[in-house]
Amino acid sequence: MQRSKLLGSVMGATLAALSIGIVPVTAATGKDPVMATGSLSGAFLSARTAERSNDFDSAISFYRQALAYDPKNQELRQSLLLVLLTDGQFKEALPIAEELKSVPEIERFSRLALGIDALNKKQYQKVDTLMMLSLQSDLDKMITGLISAWAKAGAGKPNEALAMISKLQGPDGFALFKIYNSALIADMAGQKDKAAAFYQSALEDRPSLAAAPDTYERLVEAYASFKVRNGDKAGAEGLIKDASEVLSGRMVLAEFGKQLSAAKTTRPLVQTPQQGAAEVLYTLATAINRSGAEAFSKLYLQMSLPLRPEHDATLFQIGDISAKLEQPEKAVEYFKRIPSDSAYSRDAEMQIAINLAILKRNDEAITHLNGLLNADPKDIRTYLAIGSIYAQDKNYAKAAETYDKAVAAIDNPERNDWMIFYQRGIAYERLKQWDKAEPNFTKALELYPDQPQVQNYLGYSWIDMNVKLEQGLDLIKKAVASRPQDGYIVDSLGWAYYRLGNYADAVIQLEQAVKLRPEDATINDHLGDAYWRAGRKLEATFQWAHARDSKPEPEDLVKIEEKLKNGLPDEKEPGVAKNGGEAPKPPVAPAPQPEPAPAPAPGNKG
Repeated sequence: MQRSKLLGSVMGATLAALSIGIVPVTAATGKDPVMATGSLSGAFLSARTAERSNDFDSAISFYRQALAYDPKNQELRQSLLLVLLTDGQFKEALPIAEELKSVPEIERFSRLALGIDALNKKQYQKVDTLMMLSLQSDLDKMITGLISAWAKAGAGKPNEALAMISKLQGPDGFALFKIYNSALIADMAGQKDKAAAFYQSALEDRPSLAAAPDTYERLVEAYASFKVRNGDKAGAEGLIKDASEVLSGRMVLAEFGKQLSAAKTTRPLVQTPQQGAAEVLYTLATAINRSGAEAFSKLYLQMSLPLRPEHDATLFQIGDISAKLEQPEKAVEYFKRIPSDSAYSRDAEMQIAINLAILKRNDEAITHLNGLLNADPKDIRTYLAIGSIYAQDKNYAKAAETYDKAVAAIDNPERNDWMIFYQRGIAYERLKQWDKAEPNFTKALELYPDQPQVQNYLGYSWIDMNVKLEQGLDLIKKAVASRPQDGYIVDSLGWAYYRLGNYADAVIQLEQAVKLRPEDATINDHLGDAYWRAGRKLEATFQWAHARDSKPEPEDLVKIEEKLKNGLPDEKEPGVAKNGGEAPKPPVAPAPQPEPAPAPAPGNKG
């Protein structure tokens, strides 16, 4: 299988240079100058290419160059406005927003930007006018309606603000945001009974909270703060404890709870209408932050910062999105802006180290992580991160040593500790110390029965060594049953059948794996091998050619090219890799990293 990618991060993305009438782009990081283009079409195409690659600095420069050729081009102005806002250049975007405020196709962003500016200037009546759009989606209605309500609260009319929110129409999921903002407005206005009722009502909307975990986190912080300010410290502690169990992958709530307990005075989470409007944008942006929508989410997060500059939660989210958009340097910049006294500080420091490792600055990353360990020697996440960096460098001895220290730091292993034993098992297996590896895999399954990643790795390892064949195959089948859409686990089942000489079933499973992961070089290579052994040699060469063109690792490319020339060698004994070499290992689960969402079961393959 393919080797694990560091902590699930996508690495090695490349941008092809556009060559139509331009000088090559040289500003991929935003630090180098962008060369001038020679035509309107060249500038436009360069801007689009940079924008698609999330290189907003270059995109802005190229859009400006295009506008120099065609100053009145409205489409170019709209694109420039969006890129400026997404890149956090709010002041630079305002003049363009003013010019485009009556253009229906872009008014949802131009008028929102102008409304934010008016809100900052306490021009509350103007905000209400600017939030009137000719074309509105459900999301637009919620954003403009809630921001108008905060403007009304800013004008000293909280009851009218609450009435405005109650009249907002939208999908069922929007009810949470209506109630949460009503609670914040009532809290800011000192209407304690109303605030308490709204907070409790929002807390009881479990389905919506599950779909919007970041809003859940903010709700808990706001409600806990309210309880402390109103003499119910025990209630606040219980609230944080319960939420921490639900959001088990986050450390922010635990840190917030510590700070809340130690604080001499407690302030509301939202103290001004400007902060309230920022909260609207923050919670809705995080709610829509799904795969493929990162840039859209980032746009709203950036637009919230002028209302609440240097807001730690927002900076963390933008840093996280920057990392997902394969901008580790930008991610580090945002995480570094989070102050040391923030509840997000430790997670931010962890993310800095992770992104340094993505940048191949491993020594810096490990030094950074060791600093975190010195502050908290029992932080298992930090051990996992350090071990993963060593494993990425194939330094399995140091990885195993790190995991040994982690296990020693665990007093009584619990379900959540399965990953450390699993990763330690992998490290020892790669060191060919199976006597140490196997007990770690079985311990991981003891802590977390039926964990599909562990089932997959242990089962495949047994088959690879030609021992416990039935048990091994049974474990992999269970893993596939748990995750039938995981192409890498399905691939393991197909490859296990292949290793056992059952080529018919191998082809069936590997064809399914290729459907699930058509871009994966290793899976295509496996299917080629299975086709060859099944006598389908023409299809085998086609599949190997596809594997060759899918950017395999260098050592795998050599083997694939050899197979394209000469096919596979004659059959060997059962239990020996049928491609004439050592059998590939099953997918290695990446060590989990702190995410701004509840920690799901970690992915099977990085």
